[in-house]
Amino acid sequence: MKKYFLFGFLAITCLCCANPEKPAKNKRPNIILIMADDLGYSDLGCYGGEIHTPNLDKIAKDGIRFTQFYNVSRCCPTRASLLTGLYNHDAGIGDMTTQKDDQAYKGHIGNDAVTIAEVLKAAGYKTAMSGKWHVSNTLTQPTKEAQLKWLSHQEQHPLFSPIDQYPTNRGFEKYYGTIWGVVDFFDPFSLVEGTEPVKEVPKDYYHTDAINDKAAGYIREMAKGDQPFFLYVAQNAPHWPLHALPEDIEKYKNTYTKGWEAIRQERFSRMAKMGLIDPKVTKLSPRHPAEIDWEDNPNKDWDARAMAVHAAMIDRMDQGIGRILTALKETGQLENTLIVFLSDNGASAELCERYGPGFDRAGQTRDGQKIAYNTDKSVMPGPQTTYFSIGPDWANVANTPFRLWKSQSTEGGIHTPMIVSWPSGIKHKGSINTSRVGHVMDFMATFIELAGASYPKEYKGNKILPLEGKSFAASLNGKKMMATVFYLMSTKVQNMYGRIIGNW
Repeated sequence: MKKYFLFGFLAITCLCCANPEKPAKNKRPNIILIMADDLGYSDLGCYGGEIHTPNLDKIAKDGIRFTQFYNVSRCCPTRASLLTGLYNHDAGIGDMTTQKDDQAYKGHIGNDAVTIAEVLKAAGYKTAMSGKWHVSNTLTQPTKEAQLKWLSHQEQHPLFSPIDQYPTNRGFEKYYGTIWGVVDFFDPFSLVEGTEPVKEVPKDYYHTDAINDKAAGYIREMAKGDQPFFLYVAQNAPHWPLHALPEDIEKYKNTYTKGWEAIRQERFSRMAKMGLIDPKVTKLSPRHPAEIDWEDNPNKDWDARAMAVHAAMIDRMDQGIGRILTALKETGQLENTLIVFLSDNGASAELCERYGPGFDRAGQTRDGQKIAYNTDKSVMPGPQTTYFSIGPDWANVANTPFRLWKSQSTEGGIHTPMIVSWPSGIKHKGSINTSRVGHVMDFMATFIELAGASYPKEYKGNKILPLEGKSFAASLNGKKMMATVFYLMSTKVQNMYGRIIGNW
């Protein structure tokens, strides 16, 4: 009788300690990770913004919004940390993608790290990526003149970074996007398919549409088999330059004429009503001392237009995400697909027009039209022939209610909106998680747990650094897992388990 009791007791113990969130092998979720570029914390409608984002709002309504999630405040360090589950210095990208004689500043993801795609591919997932890579060393031409010809497509060169650092050599079976970080949205530099340069694009090309349409195509292709898939969609929007389609800009032509103080206050009020912030605890941060009042602004028309273009870029991104959702529905994949959306850092205060042409910024279009970098605001932003950004005043609005912006280690730089949706896996739909503090390096651990994958100690003959991120899978159903409960049991109870098992 004692023997049967012990068998039953051990069976129950195993069930209790098992991870209830880990799906059966044939029910592992598809995973889609979508990341915007320089999106402000409150830009989306579901985070208090006035920008029309119905598809992301729908994802939020069907999932969870997190209010305590963090990035690394800059493009490539965030991407390196996100892809590897490591602190960005351990991943090899301490700041940007320039090669330096330092393991923390290699400027690319090192061979002592693995990407999410490499881990999930080894676990039987199909893998694909569309969009901005920006985690490999940038190859440049020997002179500025040669560089500018390359940037404007007057010259062609086969590689934009060492080929072993391309996405298809870091776990992604399919890839379409830009290897470098900054692009002309109408005719992007460093655009590749797989490892082959895309030498020409159609006349009606717009990069945000191409990224999302390619992602939707990958879904339709990968959904044909029995394997689950991992898709990484790295948007370039709304990173400068301010490039948008006229019909999208038209929607917002009068939205920002009331000025930055009014828009910022309206966002703060909506966030409080939504429950994203507690106004008794979170106060609207003071504006930067260098910022001017809207009434004293001599360039109201230009600045209202600049923010309208920023909004239009986000609006167009949301439209494309809608097509991704449609592809999931049409292929029957939506219910068992985990969708994650976030930004790589806060909105940018950079005045990119001050830089002028060089490095990653062309001086003319492919057909020879000069690109305007006017600092006197005599040229309106939006078309391909312009190169402007929203600047600090609007960046402060985009990051409401936080201080400062991208590249700063303040909340405005490192705090990201983060939405998770999984129709068959999330119970508390439409909820807001205000307690779970997370970081972009937590995605690796979370996806490994949900996919039933394993993080390797070695990969392709290289020793791999230990995983540093922590899984937030337990937060998806609003309760702690039994494994965690067991871990937190008193020493007395655990010792009792040990004695029973030892006696048996």
